[in-house]
Amino acid sequence: MIELEVFPHRYLKAETTEKFLNRAYSLSKVQRVVIHGESLPNKVGYGPAKGTPVNHSEKKEITVKGVPVELMLQVGRLWVLLDDESEIEKIEEICKDLFPFGYRLTKGKFLRNDPTVSDFIKYGESAVDDIDKRLLGATDPRSKFDSSVTIIPKSEKNE
Repeated sequence: MIELEVFPHRYLKAETTEKFLNRAYSLSKVQRVVIHGESLPNKVGYGPAKGTPVNHSEKKEITVKGVPVELMLQVGRLWVLLDDESEIEKIEEICKDLFPFGYRLTKGKFLRNDPTVSDFIKYGESAVDDIDKRLLGATDPRSKFDSSVTIIPKSEKNE
């Protein structure tokens, strides 16, 4: 397994994020893409506007391989898990095409292999061994699972 970090030089718009995810998931060697960025909450959490709705222009629903995904953050970094190195050049081509403002592509170790304390809190000690390993370290113990993780199924021919 090879892990890549794609670090665009700017936050991505929802449309660009959708294009990147669809093109990345169309590659046969991509197993998982984790997106990181600045949170776009439903309501203002503090300050004089506390409790009022957040009406950010980039808080949208995108569609990735036919699955609707509510984008609850402004994407600033993407981690891509590949089966092997054969499609790194294709990921770089996608980046060159979608990020004309620049990006950094780094090969390294970014995703977890072992359960975290948060995983034990969220799923329980007995369930941690039975969950899908792609979910390890992917969720906040206080969040609702549906709002923090979306699973994009691979097509039958690519599994």
